[in-house]
Amino acid sequence: MPEKTFKMLQINEKWCKGCGICVAFCPKDVLDIKSGKVIIKDIDACIKCGQCELRCPDYAIYLGGEDDEK
Repeated sequence: MPEKTFKMLQINEKWCKGCGICVAFCPKDVLDIKSGKVIIKDIDACIKCGQCELRCPDYAIYLGGEDDEK
């Protein structure tokens, strides 16, 4: 049986242009815009629905596994 991987919210700040689309579509108010870039303001509220990833026109935010940070 493969090892279960946990998805975590990831942001590529270099790609983010601060449009706020992900903030608007987040049903749990997890994200915010600060200094022109998206930030995670309440990771504990994230339900990993993927709406931010789906709506981001620049692919700057995504749900990735633990391996993605390396």
